[in-house]
Amino acid sequence: MSGKVDEVEREQAHLTRLYARLDLLRDQTRERLTEVRRRGPGGTPQNRSERDAFATMYEDRLAQLNAVESGLCFGRLDMLGGDRHHVGRIGLTDDSHDTLLVDWRAPVAEPFYRATATDPLGVVRRRHLRTRGRQLLDVEDDVFDLEALTDEDRTTLGGEGALLAALTARRTGRMRDIVETIQAEQDLVIRADPAGVLVVQGGPGTGKTAVALHRAAYLLYTHREQLARTGVLVVGPNPVFLRYIEQVLPSLGETGVVLATLPTLVPGIVVTAEDSPQAAAAKADLAMVDRVASAVAACERVPDAPRVVMFDEHELVLSPQQIAGARARARRSGKRHNRGRYVFAKQLLRMLVRDVVSRDAELSGQRWVVQSLMRNDDFRDLVNDLWPLVSATELVERMYAEASGPLRRTPGSGWTMGDVPVIDEAWALLGDPHEMVEIAKQRRLQRDDVAYAREVVASMGTDIRVDAATVAARYAGGADAQSVAERAGRDVAWHYGHLIVDEAQELSPMAWRMLVRRCPTRSMTVVGDIAQTSAEWGARSWEDVLEPLAPGRWRSVELSVNYRTPTEIMAIAADVLHAVDPGAKAPESVRETGVAPRSRRVSDGADIATVIAEEAAAAFATAAGGTVGVLVPPALLDVALAAVVDRLPTVAAGEPLEAPVSVLTVTAAKGLEFDNVVLVEPRSVVDVGPHGLRDLYVALTRSTQQLVVVHESELPPVLAALRPSVG
Repeated sequence: MSGKVDEVEREQAHLTRLYARLDLLRDQTRERLTEVRRRGPGGTPQNRSERDAFATMYEDRLAQLNAVESGLCFGRLDMLGGDRHHVGRIGLTDDSHDTLLVDWRAPVAEPFYRATATDPLGVVRRRHLRTRGRQLLDVEDDVFDLEALTDEDRTTLGGEGALLAALTARRTGRMRDIVETIQAEQDLVIRADPAGVLVVQGGPGTGKTAVALHRAAYLLYTHREQLARTGVLVVGPNPVFLRYIEQVLPSLGETGVVLATLPTLVPGIVVTAEDSPQAAAAKADLAMVDRVASAVAACERVPDAPRVVMFDEHELVLSPQQIAGARARARRSGKRHNRGRYVFAKQLLRMLVRDVVSRDAELSGQRWVVQSLMRNDDFRDLVNDLWPLVSATELVERMYAEASGPLRRTPGSGWTMGDVPVIDEAWALLGDPHEMVEIAKQRRLQRDDVAYAREVVASMGTDIRVDAATVAARYAGGADAQSVAERAGRDVAWHYGHLIVDEAQELSPMAWRMLVRRCPTRSMTVVGDIAQTSAEWGARSWEDVLEPLAPGRWRSVELSVNYRTPTEIMAIAADVLHAVDPGAKAPESVRETGVAPRSRRVSDGADIATVIAEEAAAAFATAAGGTVGVLVPPALLDVALAAVVDRLPTVAAGEPLEAPVSVLTVTAAKGLEFDNVVLVEPRSVVDVGPHGLRDLYVALTRSTQQLVVVHESELPPVLAALRPSVG
């Protein structure tokens, strides 16, 4: 045992050295940031630009160094030949540039995740370091070549399995990274080539989301030069899910990824309403593409009769044929509607100028004629009438107001999730109605910068071979000082270098169009489980979804091991999965808890809310500091929440993840996990519609430890294997 103790002490000494280096880097970065901020807001454009760029760089670096504090170093590789590499969240070197810590994404760290007994990849020993804060608790070794170990090395072997220790650890309400325990099948996905669409198909608990987030961190590390300019976008199903995963990437040293839901990709859109099933299905269908295109085309009109523009004493006439020609020319320009308006107006203006000159040749070439016509009220009214500026929301509101059937609604009744892709489709055809105003403003600013640059060039002397425009561009401040994430998050037309989509099986065809617009290269990681599809318009196969979007440019991998759900619970869930799809195979669980899931039927005369609260309190007690999810049908949400909060006022909340005990609907629980789960009235979950069994499958697989089902109605037949308890 003394050998093991000595080895732990040596590892602790190295860990202490690593944290000392981390502290030094933080202090240095903080000092540099303070120094940059002291310079103040004044100075030349060059001074301001450089100050902002350095401040952003140091702020990002400081955020990264702070984020990797927990679990900085988690492993070690001992290689054939004697090389030894400590593996951690980021790379660290000493003052002599000797490596102290290898970034987990570096090629040299790859065997930490890939080495197996049959293919050790040159690894003699893989060591896992179990830490709490800056303290080393224990070491665990996987030995691949016992003969290569010294006698002293052999005395240090032992320790708890790193993977099982991580799996049985209590949940906190936020997803943790799995960088310390990435398995070989997961590592293959993480390090896969970014080209094309990679589908990560996997059942509940297989780590799909965690793998996708680690893949984002890996791609940013490996393809930094490319992705530093374009960024990575992660799209989740709802804000709760984003809060659940928001700490993972910073803990891996990446703070520049954009996390978004579909509504947040369209600035100014807030979802406050809910569609009827019929309206939701109609808005999800690709027929909306033609509807939107027709609505845009209707804004580009040709009148039935000639239109007159008065100019001084002249009555200038534009025929419907001339106006149709101007419209055709504007459409052929390929510009979106709101920019195409200026092409249209320019064509009409040329026709009017020709008419003026034909009446008075002396006016040919006179600039004031063009300027006067541009300011002419009749001309402006004509353009506004035939080709008005239109916003995406105005167009969609008008479409719905004029529609019949489930799409018809009154303006101002609130946007729904189904509206978001429709609005985005409209924006793609219309563009920003204020875009040309912003362009004109930028041109004025550029002219001011060039004027200033001319003064700079003049002060340099006549021998300096540089033009004023180049100097102005070099010294321009503002946008370049912002991070890619900040710029991309505000730009609806931003093209990302890589896109990660979670719960992708739920996306509608219209939503897919929306996402593809943001990643035209089709460099995507698509994460989901066909068996969990609950939306009527959701995926029934990945080929049906992706072949039209990326023909021949997508491939699929499947994660087959369930790291979340214990065997006892997964046996119940597997019966439900079989009812959903008799050919589907449930992922295989890696562990047992020894506790069978049970059901509790509410006795005659008893109050279901009281029983829910009792079971929630019992689940919290056995969670021992972990989390509890009380999953209920929508109709029972308010009564269950009130009862649980009354019973557990200091630890329960209806806002998911904000308290150890969360009361939420089954739908809202998708993608989340809890130590213990209380599932209420599964019959209501199943009876909600064709997707009810899929929702039940999701609900059953949220627990990492224990499950109890509370019900008044008869249980669905698929839950016949549940062990009943008296209550």
